Amino acid sequence: MLRIQPDEMRSVMTEKLVAHGVPTDIAADCAALLVENSLDGIVSHGVNRFPRLISYLEKDYIHADRKPSLVQSYGAFEKWDGNLGMGNTNAKYCMDRAIELARQYGIGCVALRNTNHWMRGGAYGLQAANAGCIGICWTNTQPNMPAWGGKDRRIGNNPLIMCVPRKDGKHVMMDGAMAMFSYGAIEKARLEGKMLPVEGGFDTKGNVTKDPAEIEKTWRVLPIGYWKGSCISIMMDMIASTLAEGNPVCGVGALGDDEYALCQIMIAIDAERISPSMEENVNRIIADIKGSERVNPDQELLYPNELSYIAREDSEKNGIPVNESVWEQVLAL
Repeated sequence: MLRIQPDEMRSVMTEKLVAHGVPTDIAADCAALLVENSLDGIVSHGVNRFPRLISYLEKDYIHADRKPSLVQSYGAFEKWDGNLGMGNTNAKYCMDRAIELARQYGIGCVALRNTNHWMRGGAYGLQAANAGCIGICWTNTQPNMPAWGGKDRRIGNNPLIMCVPRKDGKHVMMDGAMAMFSYGAIEKARLEGKMLPVEGGFDTKGNVTKDPAEIEKTWRVLPIGYWKGSCISIMMDMIASTLAEGNPVCGVGALGDDEYALCQIMIAIDAERISPSMEENVNRIIADIKGSERVNPDQELLYPNELSYIAREDSEKNGIPVNESVWEQVLAL
C-alpha cells in the first residue's frame, strides 16, 4: 500500500483532467472533492474511481465544460438541469443553491436531472453541515440491484445521505447505498484481497456470499434490510426522477451499460437558525449511544461518520493509503 500526500494527489488529478479537456476551474474543484473523499478513507469514491471518471470523459458521457442551469423555481424548491456536466461539481453547485434557499426559507430543495456520478454522496451532506445546515440528499443510479424476489437487475443501489452539523466540525452522517455494500466498497475489498464482513450479494450459483469477486461477476448485490431496502430504493428513484423530470433507473439502463444522465435531490435545512438547542441535543444522543454496554469491551462504539475523522487524521499525518496498482493506473492515464 502506497501513501500519497494530498497535494500530490490533487495536482496529479487536476493535470490529468485538464489534459482531457476539463476547464481548469472545474478540474481543480473535481480533484479537490476526490482528494477530500480519499482523506476521509473513502478511496472507493475518491482515487479508486478516478480511472473510470477519465474513461467517461473519453466516451463523451461527461461534457466537462458545462455547468448546471435553472429550469424552474417554486420558492424553496428549484429544478435544475446538469447538462451532463461533471457529476461531483454539479452536485456541489446544487447543494450550494439548496443552502442559499434554506437561508431564505428555512429549507431549500434542488432537484437535479441530466447529471453524472457524484462520487461520494456524503461530500454534499458535509457541505451542508459545514454551512450549519442539516443536509439530506440522494441519487438514482443505473439498474445494478435486483428488486426483492427478482433475479435480474431492475433497481438501483441509490445512496442516501443524512448529515447533522456539530460546532466542532465532526458532523454526524449516514452515507449509505441501498445495497449492503456499494460497488466501490466491493471493488476496494477485492483489490485488498479481503472478504466482506457480512454477506453482500449472490455468487454465480445463486448463494449469498462475502466474496467481492463473486459478487462482481453476477452484479447481484443484496439490498439492506432485504425487501425494505428494495422498497426504499424504488421510492427514492420515483421521487428523484419525478421532481427532476429526468431519467428513472430504468431510463438510465436504457442508455446502455454505463452510468450517466442521473437524477439527484439536494435538501438543506437551516438548523442553526431553526433549532438553537440542536448542538445540546445531538451531543446528548451521542453520549447516550457511547454509554452502551459493549459487545466487545475493547471496542469503542462510534457515532455515524466518526470513523472518517479517524481516517482523516491518519491520512493528513502519513499520506493517503492507495493501492499501488490503482496509483500506477492513475499515473498512466
